[in-house]
Amino acid sequence: MSNAVVSTKVITGPATQFSYCYPFEPKSINGSAPKYSCQLKIPKSDKKTVDAINAAIQAAYIEGESKLKGTGKVVPPLASLKTPLRDGDVDRADDPSYAGYWFLNANSTSPVGVVDAQCNQIFDQSEVYSGCFGRASISFFAFNSNGNKGIGCGLNNLQKLKDGPRLGGRASAEEDFAAFKDEGDEDFLA
Repeated sequence: MSNAVVSTKVITGPATQFSYCYPFEPKSINGSAPKYSCQLKIPKSDKKTVDAINAAIQAAYIEGESKLKGTGKVVPPLASLKTPLRDGDVDRADDPSYAGYWFLNANSTSPVGVVDAQCNQIFDQSEVYSGCFGRASISFFAFNSNGNKGIGCGLNNLQKLKDGPRLGGRASAEEDFAAFKDEGDEDFLA
């Protein structure tokens, strides 16, 4: 077995789709403390990212053994713990937008950086939305809190690379009114 140090940090591939994306304003979920967050949908074809995530989860498990052990005598096996990477074809079988994807939820209590393809900071919050594509910088860590043990995923930064179909059913103003842009300004009050 190799003695190489495996990082708990991963930069996802460029085909990662952002969903439930709140990188600018922290949101509270079910009454929890507000956090910056983004669900990351990773195509199953992106084996490089999935392999890096699995290696980082394993590294976080090894790094967090004492935390996971807690007051017990042994560290629970990784397979018995909650881990963040989930199979869209299984866990969201009723939602076709998850077909062919792995997904995970990443969050942070601190603001995250958001940049474009040229690494320029994005200030316009409407530019980064659920459905666009890009890379995410994420880190994995062990947790043991109130009887819950597992591996969590922290959100570090996002890089938007391209637009995608808006998720959640809400269209942009441009999409809603595109068919009317050439109608002119007829006097409708006449």
